[in-house]
Amino acid sequence: MEISPSALLTEPIAWITGANGLIGNYLVQTAPQLAPRWRVRALTRADFDLLDFAAVEREFKKDQPHLIIHCAAITAVSDAQKNPALARRVNVEVTKFLADLATKIPFVFFSTDLVFDGRKGNYTEMDMVNPLHIYGETKVAAEEIVLKNPHHLVIRTSLNAGKSLSGNRAFNEQLRRSLQSGQGMTLFTDEFRNPIPAEETARAVWELAQKNCNGIYHVAGAEKLSRYEIGKLLVSRWPEVTAEIKLGSAKDFPGPPRALDTSLDISKVQKILSQPLPKFSSWLAAHPNDFV
Repeated sequence: MEISPSALLTEPIAWITGANGLIGNYLVQTAPQLAPRWRVRALTRADFDLLDFAAVEREFKKDQPHLIIHCAAITAVSDAQKNPALARRVNVEVTKFLADLATKIPFVFFSTDLVFDGRKGNYTEMDMVNPLHIYGETKVAAEEIVLKNPHHLVIRTSLNAGKSLSGNRAFNEQLRRSLQSGQGMTLFTDEFRNPIPAEETARAVWELAQKNCNGIYHVAGAEKLSRYEIGKLLVSRWPEVTAEIKLGSAKDFPGPPRALDTSLDISKVQKILSQPLPKFSSWLAAHPNDFV
């Protein structure tokens, strides 16, 4: 699509889909500081349904955005397993439609460490993907679509921590709610991720987008932690929570198959960013009042 001369006279517009989600909201909130040249349009279901392609195209033609950061997705593994058709429509078909609209502008797509099977760990951007469930499969399919355009960007991230608008999107919020119910919780000692504060993810993504980076980048915390280790770090700042965290093994989990070690090698992005991505434990120590 050609950009009209009149559009060039105004502030460039950045679309952020899924703006009510955890990362989407952090991108919106940090934009005035991290991306002041952009006029952000925070897109939610109240604006229009991304599954209504006619409405999406109509709004795209009206706004003529110069950047799309696509956060909206079905992200719960269990939800995708229960309704694979909807997961593919939202995670794959919507992504394709937006990426096609954004042929001539930067497009940023959020993917996941769960595109890997977890047998190796410390995955680089060049490692072979092998998802174990529907959610991972939809993200792999969407990645392939996005990467057909050499100017587009795929961000693979891990567990993101923060404060969501709904109060239940971040893994720290989900853990706290479960423990506050009074029941104990079993956390796996043999499942490893790279947790990261969502505000650090937002900072990295804004920088990569404004540097016109393309291809795949892993954006995650700088240390590998087990689910149990993550839980212990968080519970230590919740003195009112008395429910016990128990040690468990992911191998005993009765639900969908779980990838045991999807830790990400972030050395590629660390060379690009002006400020390196932190270790989750170090970030928590430096921010004692966050997630309390």
